[in-house]
Amino acid sequence: MYAPERQAAITAAIASAGRASVADLAQHFDVTPETIRRDFDLLERAGLLRRVHGGAVAPGRASAVERTVSQRTDVAADAKRRIATAALRFVPTAADTAIVLDAGTTVGALAALLVQWQGERMGDALPVITHSITAAATLLAAENIDLHVLGGRVRGVTGAAVGPAALGQLDRFRPDVAFIGTNALSVDGGLTTPDEYEAAVKSAVVRRSARVIVLADSAKFGLDNLVVFADLGDVDVLITDASPDAELASALDEAGVEVVVA
Repeated sequence: MYAPERQAAITAAIASAGRASVADLAQHFDVTPETIRRDFDLLERAGLLRRVHGGAVAPGRASAVERTVSQRTDVAADAKRRIATAALRFVPTAADTAIVLDAGTTVGALAALLVQWQGERMGDALPVITHSITAAATLLAAENIDLHVLGGRVRGVTGAAVGPAALGQLDRFRPDVAFIGTNALSVDGGLTTPDEYEAAVKSAVVRRSARVIVLADSAKFGLDNLVVFADLGDVDVLITDASPDAELASALDEAGVEVVVA
């Protein structure tokens, strides 16, 4: 196969799947990884893909581009439900513990399940802290949830309260368990998100929580966004819908992260 034919096939594969790894393409085309990287360089300069660690993604998946909650709600909906269901076993049953829910559609799926939370004793209520307007609305009428909503400027894209007010209120809490979403997760980049203000709140949640549980579907793996809010070593548990590739799995293991595949 001539180089232009291979490059056209690479472009078509990434356009179809959204991403591809250097290793998989090298094996598929029976060429060296260096050859694929040179192809990536040429195709990136042409605007046909965007390189990320270990591979490339479609050009529309830019690091600073963020879709709204309504646009993301139905994307990988089945995977998000499975991840949220698996996360339930990490939710405390004792009313003297507290959790924090980050903004995001996968964490929002967990919020929907928490409406049915039952404590160890009759009348128990689980303290839930959130800066997500969507999660707060979901839990507002839940009888057994003691809801604490952080204020601040609300980002219309994610429905998350951000800024000094949210950070100041969060500083008064020490949650037992944090359930965090992420836009991207990679070996080199850690956990990243497009917006610096939302990253600041996520980072504060991670620092203040005794245990950090990340809910992320496998489409986020290998991607890098603009702002880092946590390293892999800051995470205790990753709940996802498919096993990470060998490189990411090794990095997670070295960081002491428990991986749960729902």
